[in-house]
Amino acid sequence: MSFVVLFKQVSKKNNIRQMSEQTYPITTVGATIFNQDNQLLLIKTHKWNHKYGLPGGKIEVGEASKQALIREVKEETNLDIFDIEFMLAQDVIFSEEFYKPKHFIFLNYRCQTSNSPNDVVLNEEAQSYVWVLPEEALQMDLNHPTKLLIEEVIKFANPQ
Repeated sequence: MSFVVLFKQVSKKNNIRQMSEQTYPITTVGATIFNQDNQLLLIKTHKWNHKYGLPGGKIEVGEASKQALIREVKEETNLDIFDIEFMLAQDVIFSEEFYKPKHFIFLNYRCQTSNSPNDVVLNEEAQSYVWVLPEEALQMDLNHPTKLLIEEVIKFANPQ
């Protein structure tokens, strides 16, 4: 027997945002992709209120998370990735930045590409892309989960 749980998200203005019929969180993967100049790929997407974020997407049934990452990056950017390392898991629960109310679990990875920065070919999910140093990325209009992840990437690269 399956139960549908009705979630309510209340905005900071105490207005009910929307209702979501979701029985469990959606597990996704995200890629912090670095090129040979140590620049990070950011993509701008309508799904995140036209803010910059990372390539990624849902893990399919029967698919390992790294396989999903390789597939999603290829589908969204046409890039090949390697040296894949797990970085951070994030609960993203009904983010007001996302175009519809969803509860996600993000599995975020750091990886490399040997492709040229100009080799990026975006699919219909993204409007534009940019390669920037991680510190420069923090000055951009990022969705909140991406900002938190990049802060962790910087800490990882510069341990105190």
